[in-house]
Amino acid sequence: MAQLVSVKVIGMHCASCASIIERTLKKKEGVVSVEANFVTEAAKITFDGGLTTIEKLSESLKPLGYSLDITDGENHAGYHAAAGGKTKEKKQRELVSMRNKIFSILPLAVLSIIVMAWEAAASFNLAPEMPAVMEGLLKILLPLMATYTIIIAGRPYLLGFYRFIRYGKANMDTLIGIGTSVAYIYSVMILIFSGYLKSFVDARYEYFDVTIVVIAFISLGKYLEARSKMKTGDAIEKLLHLQAKTALVVESGEEREIPIEQVKAGDTIIVKPGSRIPVDGVVMGGFSYVDESMLTGEPIPVEKKTGDSISAGTVNTTGAFTFKAARVGSKTMLSHIIRMVEEAQNSKAPIQALADKISGVFVPIVLVTAAASLIVWLILGSHYLGFSQAFSYGIMAFVGVLVIACPCALGLATPTAVIVGVGKGAKEGILVKDAATIEKLYKVNVVVADKTGTITNGRPELVSFQISSRDYQASALPILASLESRSEHPIARAVTDYAKGKNIVFGEAENFEIIKGKGVTGQIGGVKYFAGNEKLIRDLGVEFNYDKIKNETLQGKTPVLLATKEKIIAVAMVADAVKPGAGEAIKNLLKMGIKVVMLTGDDKNTASFIAKEVGVTDVMAEVMPEDKLIKIKELQDSGNIVAMVGDGVNDAPALAQADVGIAMDTGTDVAIESAGVTLLHGDISKVAKAIKLSKLTMRGIKQNLFWAFFYNIVGIPLAAGLFYPVLGWMLSPVFAGLAMAFSSVSVVSNSLRLKTKKL
Repeated sequence: MAQLVSVKVIGMHCASCASIIERTLKKKEGVVSVEANFVTEAAKITFDGGLTTIEKLSESLKPLGYSLDITDGENHAGYHAAAGGKTKEKKQRELVSMRNKIFSILPLAVLSIIVMAWEAAASFNLAPEMPAVMEGLLKILLPLMATYTIIIAGRPYLLGFYRFIRYGKANMDTLIGIGTSVAYIYSVMILIFSGYLKSFVDARYEYFDVTIVVIAFISLGKYLEARSKMKTGDAIEKLLHLQAKTALVVESGEEREIPIEQVKAGDTIIVKPGSRIPVDGVVMGGFSYVDESMLTGEPIPVEKKTGDSISAGTVNTTGAFTFKAARVGSKTMLSHIIRMVEEAQNSKAPIQALADKISGVFVPIVLVTAAASLIVWLILGSHYLGFSQAFSYGIMAFVGVLVIACPCALGLATPTAVIVGVGKGAKEGILVKDAATIEKLYKVNVVVADKTGTITNGRPELVSFQISSRDYQASALPILASLESRSEHPIARAVTDYAKGKNIVFGEAENFEIIKGKGVTGQIGGVKYFAGNEKLIRDLGVEFNYDKIKNETLQGKTPVLLATKEKIIAVAMVADAVKPGAGEAIKNLLKMGIKVVMLTGDDKNTASFIAKEVGVTDVMAEVMPEDKLIKIKELQDSGNIVAMVGDGVNDAPALAQADVGIAMDTGTDVAIESAGVTLLHGDISKVAKAIKLSKLTMRGIKQNLFWAFFYNIVGIPLAAGLFYPVLGWMLSPVFAGLAMAFSSVSVVSNSLRLKTKKL
């Protein structure tokens, strides 16, 4: 039975590492697929549990310097919070350790740079020759400094070199390890055997300073990269901090504070002002306003009263209330959001495929290129410069090529942008399923929207109330609400909600009776009243001019007529109202050059009125679920990239057929499962924001890939000395190391810029 697990990978820190892990695990029996992401330091592994285990897979990686962090901890958001805290603490400790090592070798690197600059200036008569005493002192100091640097900060690179020799697996550390080791060993040989080697090599050149500066620059670059990478994932960290650690539970009439992990569905929980709501549930008593901005992006606190749903991670702002726990642990909305964001950040976009292929063969190609550079210098350089000088230049080219080549810039280009983009989306109430969705979404040129629950609120609301009898100016609404309070019909709920919103006090009618298909009747204050549709009023024989409500009924509004046996008292109009901001949302999509189509199962009159109200010109009404799917296929066959926005079970086939499905979180689970994007708070205005987010993310990815390719295409030939015959100059290993460090940091920094962009 195949199972999918997501695990942290210890020791994975570059694109080549990810490639090695994927290739190694894919060869193991029972492994179906592997997707490693070195930015998040995680891997998604699908394997047959009957043929292998995650423990066995972890053991197979250990000789290569990697292991899988096998922890069973996806049971609840409380675990996520604890694990997230531990992970952050561990990373902080690693950063401190890296920083301490850099501080210990940085003075040596600065001294080495001063020495190199002095020697370079002296060779151009821009500075006096170095005094013999100082030169002699440096002959002793530089080897000691280089040895200290390798011991303190060079260990990971030497291990990379060792694993290459032992197992034939090479990553970025291997390149640095070989390059700095060759420079160091060459320099030691010159130092000890200069008398014997002077006829073969130019004994004036030693590269102890190169070893020191390259390791220092690359260590500094890796530190800055690690610090920046931590910032790319801060969306998850912020979500984890939303989780309450404890809950105030009522048991046997007493309040007791318990850890969040111990809360069970059905528990009664008290939430005091300023407290964070621990789990999802339904308000049982009390009244308050809850700040849901951290989950939905909406800044205005939402009113919560008896019967209203509340979500874990939101904050109670004013009054205290009690609620019954409904969803706990991994089933809460907060846990769902965390899980979605983690999965999306660990996923790969199709555009990353090329970078992955190159990263997979990059290190071997660089090793061959470095060796070829040395050989070419020995063959051609000897002819023009003499063997000894050509050999020195060849060593410099060999080391420079190994040091400057950076698969990390390629590997960082896509995932860092995806992580920042997905995180920014989560903060805005836009949950993206995976990286492939981002890539599809930015190409969308047609948005197909369902009407009910997407453009409209998806529930009946009382939109107007006209009183026809002067005798009932004050009592008409209380009477209607009293009648409807005994009914379970959605229209009855719309009436009672409206009355409650107006702070109307009403009781229950006596001798209540439902008149099937027509309405209700009951006695209030000894008088018999009727509330219902036109059929009910016609049956009563009460006169009413129906032309007064004809236009409103053509707009899809449903009349509720309140009457006695003698006359009409009032007329309430109930409709599924357009969502606030829906018109502006459609307008924003049209401004972006995106065509908007509305599909609905409602009648043509209602559909046309709603479409006109929000500015949609392309409408299809009275369609079945399969008709929605056919319409989307027609649009796709015409060359369009289609996004479908919906919320119901009947939208699921169309959401699955569309290039990108966008679901409202106020809708059904089936719709959400079929979608690539989920919009919290059911806010259609977030559709345009989601598309803009995808465009910004893809722009960042393309910029990163361009820089990564350009850097390697230009940098490697410069380090190899390809342009030396023309320029009389080649890139030294020191500057190669600096460029390599800068390339990775610049890619991560460019991705982080997305955080500052306004959607």
